[in-house]
Amino acid sequence: MPDACFAHPRLAAVYDPLDPDRGDLDAYLRTAREFGARRVLDIGCGTGVFALLLADEGIDVVGADPAAASLDVARAKPGAGRVRWIEGDATDLPPLTADLATMTGNVAQAIADPADWHATLRGARSALRPGGRLVFETRDPARRAWETWTREHSYVRADVPGAGVVESWHDVTAVDGPLVTFRTTYVFASDGEVLTSDSTLRFRQRQEVEADLADHGYVLEDVRDAPDRPGREFVFVARRP
Repeated sequence: MPDACFAHPRLAAVYDPLDPDRGDLDAYLRTAREFGARRVLDIGCGTGVFALLLADEGIDVVGADPAAASLDVARAKPGAGRVRWIEGDATDLPPLTADLATMTGNVAQAIADPADWHATLRGARSALRPGGRLVFETRDPARRAWETWTREHSYVRADVPGAGVVESWHDVTAVDGPLVTFRTTYVFASDGEVLTSDSTLRFRQRQEVEADLADHGYVLEDVRDAPDRPGREFVFVARRP
């Protein structure tokens, strides 16, 4: 089940205004250009920011996400008709021959259950044409990013059109081996409503991800640095033979 921050209509509507800096997507756009991708599958597309950036470049895009509320936000954006939106995950796809499949942001880590993760890798591979690539990022566990997920470091206050002033922040609630659970709190000034969303991310070791990709028939071409978080993330580029 998707986290409330994606699945609750009121929270999905303020997701973009509370996280407006998506400079991390620039590297994915460059990757699509690097590989000459003309058909892209965006797994976990959320509110459609990256899918619409791809569509702006004339790319044929399929955006898949299990959170209906997030897809409603995506479909309401200018140019949304150029993207094929699918409510579901990588196991719910029609037959595709994508040049590139992506999981941007926290998508790969948010697939915390091992069975779901392996199903995602299988589904993505099936959606790629031979020679197509899967590109995604995951944080390096050694950098312990969750230690800064506190109210002090994550507090945001935004005046959102149609919603008014909204405050939000993160608090880590549990660290259990590779699993980190945190709660995001939202306060809506217009009526005082307080909503929360609990999320769990899996911090996989580089060697673990490499082994998973090999087990599912991918050829690992590269492990890159993330330009927006240098030295803190692994960006995997894997090819379907």
